[in-house]
Amino acid sequence: MIRSGYTLPVFACASAVAALHWLRHHQPVNIVSVDLIEPVETAEIPIEQVAGLSENMALAITRSDPGDNLDLTKNTPIWALVEWHQGEGETVIIKGGEGIGKQLNADGKAAIYGYAQKLLQENLSRLLAPEEKITVTIILPAGRSLAARTSNSAFGVVEGLSLLGTTGISQPLSSPEQLTAFLADLRQKASQFDSLVFCIGENGLDLARQIGINPEQLVKTANWIGPMLVEADNLGVKEILLFGYHGKLMKLAGGIFHTHHHLADGRREILSTYCSLAGLSQPDIQTIFASPTAEAALTHLRHLDATTGSGWVNQVYSAIAAAIDSRSQEYIRSHSSRDTSATTCGSVLFDRDRKIIVKSKTACMLSGKLC
Repeated sequence: MIRSGYTLPVFACASAVAALHWLRHHQPVNIVSVDLIEPVETAEIPIEQVAGLSENMALAITRSDPGDNLDLTKNTPIWALVEWHQGEGETVIIKGGEGIGKQLNADGKAAIYGYAQKLLQENLSRLLAPEEKITVTIILPAGRSLAARTSNSAFGVVEGLSLLGTTGISQPLSSPEQLTAFLADLRQKASQFDSLVFCIGENGLDLARQIGINPEQLVKTANWIGPMLVEADNLGVKEILLFGYHGKLMKLAGGIFHTHHHLADGRREILSTYCSLAGLSQPDIQTIFASPTAEAALTHLRHLDATTGSGWVNQVYSAIAAAIDSRSQEYIRSHSSRDTSATTCGSVLFDRDRKIIVKSKTACMLSGKLC
């Protein structure tokens, strides 16, 4: 049985609550309660250290505990610097300090997203008197170095980690226990809808909501796309829109249906193959193959389009999207227990700025039913 832990925003919130407690009582606290909001439960978080820096400022430290999830932030310190502030403005001002990433597509705004903002605002506001106001700065001392080991930069977040997610519970996305939870969610939604949208991660879920897709039709798959497709077909789901970051979703075009990089990658091989089939020159194919990331390869194709007036991005990615659709349906048919026709699949690929690169022909048809 895998032990669940908590997400990074929970520990950031706990540190802030502990620092605020010192400001009010001038006493340290060993454990604080955090209302997770989602799910509806309270977490008891141990505090490693609390220090008063002045009469108006305090610092508290917790350490991340994601449970048995293979999370690179495990045991990393999370600091919160809390200080009183006067004047107009919000009751709780939240800032990102050292180690919190910056969003390139939002003028360098701190990568502290919706759930983390809500968690901090609600837990701290209820501890303040009506006239009191505070500024909270979240600091991840190891955030900058840890970010170099993530794909954050592929989503336009630089210089640190994100406080991202929709829940306080840390989810081990590649564990069999997590697949069981995803399948349960799929069964519940398949009982209500004939058409569903599969999203690999939080970026896809967030973007899908932004463009108007019904949240009740969104299903998170993490890396378990193959088993989730087969189960959807067994449940009689008629249509699935695969909605994901191009660096992940393109693996399906190569027949890779468990997308964790520890099991299989193949992105540069897949992208280079489709560039070759589209007629790209040998030197440019070599550049694509040597690109360190899928995003860098896409940038090169976009540069070619901008400087030569070509349409390589559309040609290459349209072919990849069509292959994702066909390979997905082949995968379903090869594992299906149904005698009737397999579930129809369409695909939408987006880039690091959460801008859609391409929709397959089937995806264009499905989008009208989902938005």
